Amino acid sequence: MKERVLEIFKESGVLLEGHFTLTSGRHSEKYLQCAQVLQYPEYTEELCRMLVESFKDKGVEVVVGPAMGGIIIAYEGARLLKCRSIFAEREEGKMALRRGFGLSKGQKVLVVEDVITTGGSVKEVINLAQKEGAEVLGVSSFVDRRGGEADLGVFFNSLISFQIETYAPQECPLCKKGLPLIKPGSRKE
Repeated sequence: MKERVLEIFKESGVLLEGHFTLTSGRHSEKYLQCAQVLQYPEYTEELCRMLVESFKDKGVEVVVGPAMGGIIIAYEGARLLKCRSIFAEREEGKMALRRGFGLSKGQKVLVVEDVITTGGSVKEVINLAQKEGAEVLGVSSFVDRRGGEADLGVFFNSLISFQIETYAPQECPLCKKGLPLIKPGSRKE
C-alpha cells in the first residue's frame, strides 16, 4: 500500500522542496501539497478507499473533514462508506460547524484530513464533534508528518508516515541561510 501511495504522490506532484511555513507556524524544507492529488478523481477515489478501509464495518454515519484539506477527502470517504459528509471551518479563528451542518448525540463520526503535522486542526474537529455529543470513532489521514508522534486521543490511521524535520521559526536553519519563505497552505492566520 505505501508503495502505491508514494507512486500516486510522485505522479501528481504532492511532495515539494524549498523553505515553507506550515499551518502550525513551524518551518520545513519539505511540504506535502495534497491538494495536487485531489485534482485527479481516480487517485482521490483510490486513496480514500484505502483511507476508510479500516472503518468500513464500524457503522460510520458522518465523515467530517476540516476545511480546506479535508473537504474533498470527507466527501469521497463518505461516498465510499455510503454516509453523510460535512466539514468544519474556521470562524473567528476556531473550528466550527457552519452552513447548517450539525451532529447528533451518539452519531458515529470519522474525522479525515490530508496531512497531520501537529494535529491541531483535527483535535479541534474532534472536540467540536464530542461537544455535539457525537462518538468519534477515529481519525484517518493521507499523511502522518510526525512519524506516529501526533497524539489525537482517538484511534489514528494514516496511509503513509513521514518523519519530516520541522523547526521553530527562531531556530530555523533555512531562515539563517536567508532562503525565501513560502506559505503554501490554505490558512492565513
